[in-house]
Amino acid sequence: MEIGIFPDAQALADFAGQYLIKVMNTTDHKVLGVATGSTPLPLYERMRQAHAKGEFSLDDAQAFALDEYVGIDPDHPERYRNVLRSELVGEENSGLRDENLHTPDANAADPHAAADQYDAEIKASGGITLQILGIGADGHIGFNEPGISLVSRTHVDSLTAQTREDNARFFDDDLAKVPTQCVTQGLGTIMDAREVLLIATGAGKADAVRELCEGGISAKWPATILQMHPKALVLVDEAAAAKLELADFYRERWEARGSEEEK
Repeated sequence: MEIGIFPDAQALADFAGQYLIKVMNTTDHKVLGVATGSTPLPLYERMRQAHAKGEFSLDDAQAFALDEYVGIDPDHPERYRNVLRSELVGEENSGLRDENLHTPDANAADPHAAADQYDAEIKASGGITLQILGIGADGHIGFNEPGISLVSRTHVDSLTAQTREDNARFFDDDLAKVPTQCVTQGLGTIMDAREVLLIATGAGKADAVRELCEGGISAKWPATILQMHPKALVLVDEAAAAKLELADFYRERWEARGSEEEK
């Protein structure tokens, strides 16, 4: 696991955008795993800017969402497919084609069967080249809440009270409007990605970042499974890094990484 600590969210997004664009521009397997929530929005802005300059496009790429709410109205602005459409789809955004944006069919009559099908679709694509991740205050990635199997596949899950409270800001701060279930890629599914790029910003993520980087691997903090990933890049701002005991070492190693890339 590589850990980069940045002075603020904007500097982090600048690097994350450069990194993602380099990976997707140089791979022959253009399959991107995309996340929602507020964390990746500055990264998506960088992608749109690069596309406008003719430096980057997802026109020939496939994109797979991490998760989707169960039972949300198809036209609801917080339905994750709709969020990702507005951020990434079309020539005015990143060039991604709508038919190449894949999201779980969480409104299917049998969402459990839909989850199995979605997992199979990811495998059929050849797997995800780069998976974008955020992290919840309780250490969840995707909607893999504490206590989930560390080898889980795409599945239906219930959302914890903490996660629903965190997401209430997207639903007029009305907890009653926040869905109670989701379809999410499992931890095993996420671990199949060739690379993962996890972004964490803000003091509210400091405990989760500490456990992710320095804690033991545990279902109590689902993101800790990423310690076992062969190519995980964790980018955090100073606020999210505030509780890291080895922060100075991570900075030294990051500087050495940059020096090697310049050679």
